[in-house]
Amino acid sequence: MNSDFDFLHGTWDVVNRRLVKPLTGSTEWDEFPAISTCHGFFNGAGIFDEMIFPTKGFSGMTLRVFDPEREQWGIYWVDSRLGTLQAAPVFGRFTDGRGEFYGDETHEGISVRMRYVWSEITPTSALWEQAFSADGEKTWETNWTMAHTRRG
Repeated sequence: MNSDFDFLHGTWDVVNRRLVKPLTGSTEWDEFPAISTCHGFFNGAGIFDEMIFPTKGFSGMTLRVFDPEREQWGIYWVDSRLGTLQAAPVFGRFTDGRGEFYGDETHEGISVRMRYVWSEITPTSALWEQAFSADGEKTWETNWTMAHTRRG
């Protein structure tokens, strides 16, 4: 059993901030709401959530599965626009209440290192951030944040 993502079970209001043009030097952000509902499975070794973006016209789902041999999580994303899992999952773990997950991705033809971070976790709130590095992890540009607030 793994309890790293137990904090995420339930329903959340989410404030998204997404950089309009990542890796261009742009500082223009798009802010939009979402509702996320999260459930666990495999006695804590698996978790999935559905996120509805009412102003964007699509939904997404994150699947997280814990590999006990490697002691790390694999995180996979799929959304209703494409209907297929993203090409590259991210992998990582929690240390001292902070989760860091890394993978390789292509963004508009540019190979990037991708990082997800879970932090500021309380019983009623949590922060998720996505960042890209196009220079071998020397610098990171945060391009999407999700501030979660628990419903009810």
